[in-house]
Amino acid sequence: MLVLLPPSETKADGGKGAPLNLDALSFPELNPVRAKLADALVELAADVPASLAALGISARQADEVARNAQLWTSPTMPALRRYTGVLYDALDLKSFTRAGLAKAQQRLAVTSSLFGVVAATDPIPAYRLSGGNTVPALGTVRGLWKPVLEPVLRDVEGLLVDLRSGTYAAFAKLRPDAVTVRVVTEDANGNRTTVSHFNKAYKGRLAAVLATSRSEPSTVDQLVRVITKAGLTVERTGDHALELLTD
Repeated sequence: MLVLLPPSETKADGGKGAPLNLDALSFPELNPVRAKLADALVELAADVPASLAALGISARQADEVARNAQLWTSPTMPALRRYTGVLYDALDLKSFTRAGLAKAQQRLAVTSSLFGVVAATDPIPAYRLSGGNTVPALGTVRGLWKPVLEPVLRDVEGLLVDLRSGTYAAFAKLRPDAVTVRVVTEDANGNRTTVSHFNKAYKGRLAAVLATSRSEPSTVDQLVRVITKAGLTVERTGDHALELLTD
């Protein structure tokens, strides 16, 4: 089973790992595009105004440009520790046992604008690049990743669970048997809507459940049983579609 998570705009500072080494990352087929993007961001960082414009950020966020300038030299840390925010707070990686971390490395992956997709403990630096950005001379991030990421994810073995947000779902169309999960909040009238904060928090909780489960679900029905056993409320809404209800 592989669970695909969205990334976050916010990322932790620092790290204790050696500088970026693409050969240390999972999915090596993606390395040519990774190298091309990293080099382009470093070059772009030499022109701060151009970087701010391309990244869609303000002058108050110039430190993000400095991060990009140091992509090849700054320290790294495991991907799930690098990404921060509501989803990753709910994932609560610090609570994982050693065995849980080992399972997470096999079961969790993060869609990334810079790296395409990385496994849970892949060592990455802090960076700034969003899914909707366009990199001068290279084009849109989505356009760069789509032709190379789709075949890589199509070859993933076992159950594929899609928790990506819309922006990152556009990076690659998954195979037909991939399971999509929609987080919904139900009001008193039974109407269901997606609320951003709850969406991220519950995806984090779900990812933790799936990462650390003793069983390895291989069908949608088995997946539903694992989620339900963990105390979450989930409903099957299609052959390969689930709705996860907030409390």
